[in-house]
Amino acid sequence: MKKALITGVSGQDGSYLAEHLLDLGYEVWGLVRREPETSRWLAATAHRIEFVYGDLRDEESLAVAFQKAWPDEIYNLAAQVFVPTSWECPAETFDVNVGGFARILRIVERQKPDTRVYQASTSEMFGNVDANCNEETPFNPMSPYGTSKMAAHRLAAVYRNRGLYVLGGILFNHESPRRGPEMVTRKITRAAARWALGDRAKLKLGNLQSRRDWGFAGDYVKAMHAMLQPDTPSDYVIGTGISHSVEDFLQQVLTELRKICGPSEVPRSIEDWVEVDTQFLRTGEIHNLQADSSAARNDLGWQPTVDFAQLVKMMVEADLASLREVLGAKATG
Repeated sequence: MKKALITGVSGQDGSYLAEHLLDLGYEVWGLVRREPETSRWLAATAHRIEFVYGDLRDEESLAVAFQKAWPDEIYNLAAQVFVPTSWECPAETFDVNVGGFARILRIVERQKPDTRVYQASTSEMFGNVDANCNEETPFNPMSPYGTSKMAAHRLAAVYRNRGLYVLGGILFNHESPRRGPEMVTRKITRAAARWALGDRAKLKLGNLQSRRDWGFAGDYVKAMHAMLQPDTPSDYVIGTGISHSVEDFLQQVLTELRKICGPSEVPRSIEDWVEVDTQFLRTGEIHNLQADSSAARNDLGWQPTVDFAQLVKMMVEADLASLREVLGAKATG
């Protein structure tokens, strides 16, 4: 039985990946900094996961966790991932995103160099590009977050040249009902749930014309696993190949609301629901990101299974069900 250690196991990607690896028959270990029960996404699988405590900023704790798990594969998904926070805390962002990965690689090289290592890279490394991005597209990050991820991605290549099996999965934006509530897609779908139940408070957002290649996180974790299976490690870009604007996302959300509430209850104008607030405009805004994942499709046989409309529907329905549950509990409490 293969053993995998997942950092960031309690987050969106970590929880989906843990489920996928368990389905494949893996023994799954999850690195956590607090009690795993605090993550609702692990509620159904926590009893099947071995948890070890560790912090990417503390090499000793990582070494102890590695010794306990003794993994065949490591998936480094833990990171400081929120772009605005990276502007406020650039040093901490680098310590976690670059330093943490460097500590993992040192441990692997010293203790078990046959362990295969997946590094969660990001499309934010590309910056503003006027074409679809593939593995050969030059990097030009526009934020401390993107720069930290680029540094970690380059570090993966350095250690690969030293003989370790390590690669970077350059994933474009991937969403789900488990996405962090601070991210724009969840901000929108959580607001939509309130709208569906009669709240008409406007949602404040930044640039509605920013475009992203949005896919389903449950599809993307399957690509992570597939990347670590070939004999030779290679970096791969993962995305749908189609970008949509924040305004497109809002329009699709309103389409779903009309199905839930009835067309007469949902005005068509986005201005009835959203207010553009300059405080949410990003420094170094990336205007469009779109993937060319043909290498992953050809080499790994990976394909996304959830399209944009299905993704939005899934997220709106999940947040509406969650809000109804909360309000129901309050009513009976």
